[in-house]
Amino acid sequence: MIVSKTTLTFKIMPLEIITIKNNFTISTPINDLDTNMPQLAITLQNVSTDKSTPTKNDFRKWAKAAIRIDTEVTIRIVDSDEARALNHEYRGKDYATNVLTFPLTEEPHLMGDIILCAPVVAQEAIMQNKPLIAHYAHLTVHGILHLHGYDHETEAQAGLMEAIETQIVTKLGYANPYLITEDIA
Repeated sequence: MIVSKTTLTFKIMPLEIITIKNNFTISTPINDLDTNMPQLAITLQNVSTDKSTPTKNDFRKWAKAAIRIDTEVTIRIVDSDEARALNHEYRGKDYATNVLTFPLTEEPHLMGDIILCAPVVAQEAIMQNKPLIAHYAHLTVHGILHLHGYDHETEAQAGLMEAIETQIVTKLGYANPYLITEDIA
């Protein structure tokens, strides 16, 4: 609650801000205000031949749900050759991976790049019996959490990161990304 001589303001998260000023009540939707919520600047580069990738608005929604501080991120959708080359150059692994994250700066303002390999993401979605869009949402959240410094090198780190990812992804309306269902045929 913010108090001044004539104004009381209450943040009723996440829907609105209620301001009482001189005995009048003003209700303002949070989306209409520049609040203390973290700001997101996002650039989408889609250089993949796979055109069944989500929209910039989809990526914005998913990234926004995961950021905790102001963030500037480039999300680049690539094919297997570029993903393999980057994975080899930066991680010493000679295969295309689903997501790579390159943090550039940390607090108080995050900057970084997230690389998503469209063919790998599509193949994993099929193998895990998930909607493609849900898998992209999960991997975007995963990449944003890496920008925030989360990792999964140890069992404890992995457990924490998976719990946070699951919370964010399910709030976005998708299933728990770590529950893999089998096709019953």
